[in-house]
Amino acid sequence: MAEKRDYYEVLGVAKTATADEIKKAYRKKAIQYHPDKWATASEQEKKDAEEKFKEAAEAYDVLSDANKRARYDQFGHQGLGGPGGGGYSYGGSMDDILSHLNDLFGGGFGRGGFDFGSFFGGGDSFGGGRQQRVGGNLRMNVKLTLNDIAKGCEKKLKYPRYVACQHCNGTGAKDGNSFTTCNTCKGQGRVRQVKQGFFGAQEYISICPDCEGEGKRIATKCPHCNGEGIVRKEEITTVHVPAGVVGGMQMPIEGKGNAPRRGGEYGDLYLFFSEEKHPDFERRGNDIVYNLLLDYPTAALGGTVEIPTLDGTAKIKIEPGTQPGKRYGLRGKGLPMYNRHGLGSLVVNVSVYVPEKLSREEKQQIEEMRNMNDIKPTAEAKKRVWEQSKNIFEA
Repeated sequence: MAEKRDYYEVLGVAKTATADEIKKAYRKKAIQYHPDKWATASEQEKKDAEEKFKEAAEAYDVLSDANKRARYDQFGHQGLGGPGGGGYSYGGSMDDILSHLNDLFGGGFGRGGFDFGSFFGGGDSFGGGRQQRVGGNLRMNVKLTLNDIAKGCEKKLKYPRYVACQHCNGTGAKDGNSFTTCNTCKGQGRVRQVKQGFFGAQEYISICPDCEGEGKRIATKCPHCNGEGIVRKEEITTVHVPAGVVGGMQMPIEGKGNAPRRGGEYGDLYLFFSEEKHPDFERRGNDIVYNLLLDYPTAALGGTVEIPTLDGTAKIKIEPGTQPGKRYGLRGKGLPMYNRHGLGSLVVNVSVYVPEKLSREEKQQIEEMRNMNDIKPTAEAKKRVWEQSKNIFEA
């Protein structure tokens, strides 16, 4: 069995998407993979479209339900399964999904008569069946430092994408108006077919395969884009990255993907965040960890040490007799919680440095300390260190 895709990825939304954004994204996917749209495609293409159609319905079923969404966000697919586990299955038939779409969006999604024009704002002077094209989405990896994550930042991005040709306004036709009416659909953009099925003859309305729903065909190609309606261009855009994002998180930038051939809606740009390794800190959720290496005299006698933070430095007081493995916590010195109020902590893990090279005089001084009673570990001290070491492995 193929591994289930992330529901947010299926609908093309961020994990922070609102209910309206999720509904809008589902409508877009339902139109894109509606069975009528693929009626004249190959059997494999129809099968793939049907699977994506059902996949989108399952994703919406979970993400539109507050309780299911909360369990999914916390535990993933396994959090939605029954007592035996195994994940979640929507279980609705194609007719169930189409009926639900009609109820959700006010009709027009029925099988065998889906009017794409009504969902895309109608056609043009050449007919009312124009199919709205959507350009491909793009993916871009963005590296962030802990300081970027702590405060949020602006990132200037440069990447190649396809944009609408300015010389033909994205139509692919010379000067944007060199067209003739499509002979196959007579300018309607749609064709009707009658097929014999289990319940007898059924009529299907589908996009004209010759003009791809345009109702017109290019008479003379635009010389600048060779009739494609798109050209490749280096795009420069600035995006705001909010504070508290996590490595592996994705953020969609609407309309910053590729333009489709010969007009339509731009795809989206998906930013995938990764975190650069910090020289001093390790991230654990919203906390950051700093490993402090004390010299023996400070660990034994106590004192004040200065440690780095994300916004400067801080001083902490070391208690006399501090053992390796002790932790100090500085509240509010960690990372912000994404899309929420609050800050994590700076956790300081203490280690004690044992000198690796000693002079003759230093060796002699330490040798004199060897037999002192307070230098030797007591049974109570051994027990305490053992408990601390267990906590380290359990953390």
